[in-house]
Amino acid sequence: MPELTFVNQDLDHVDQLVDLEARCFPELPPHELVSPETVQLQVELFREGAFMVLDGDRVVGMASGVFVDYDIRRTQHRLVDVVGAWGVGNHDPDGDWYYGIDIAVDPDYRGRGVAKELYRLRKQVVIDHNKRGIIAGGVLPGYADHKHEMSAIDYVAKVVDGELVDPTLTAQLKSGFTVLGLIADYIDSPSTDNWASFITWFNLRFDPDAS
Repeated sequence: MPELTFVNQDLDHVDQLVDLEARCFPELPPHELVSPETVQLQVELFREGAFMVLDGDRVVGMASGVFVDYDIRRTQHRLVDVVGAWGVGNHDPDGDWYYGIDIAVDPDYRGRGVAKELYRLRKQVVIDHNKRGIIAGGVLPGYADHKHEMSAIDYVAKVVDGELVDPTLTAQLKSGFTVLGLIADYIDSPSTDNWASFITWFNLRFDPDAS
């Protein structure tokens, strides 16, 4: 991808970042999408944890997240309850986990390894800061086509087994993530009955004794 540039988010591209996520997730209501206030707070609190992909000056990809303390045995939660006000207000520099808030790639740029590189950048932040790993609630866009014939649990099991392909979860599995469980009412997503997977990537370089 020599023509694409991966950089940290900045305030010069706020409108494009907001527009990109809205185009990538048209089924989600506005309050579940990134806002100008979200981007501004992310840049102010933890710019290192937020990325964007540029083709020239056009934003074609994005990802963001914050550090949090979280007990990964507690599968059930809502996104807003973990990440806080404006989507990033609970950022804790001393938190053990990087919580992935969102990731989006322009439809015209999918299949070119953009998401894979964004996941790699997230992992590098975790390694550099000696965190335990990445956790996230992963939306399940493909479930919309199967929810009338199977439960969310069965759908995710089939995706994990390779029997079905989900646009989001399949990519996450290929990037080394593991499904810890299913989250009910994670975000307001009527097309998928509000279901999400709870995923993690463990940092094998984590040193619990490091200061």
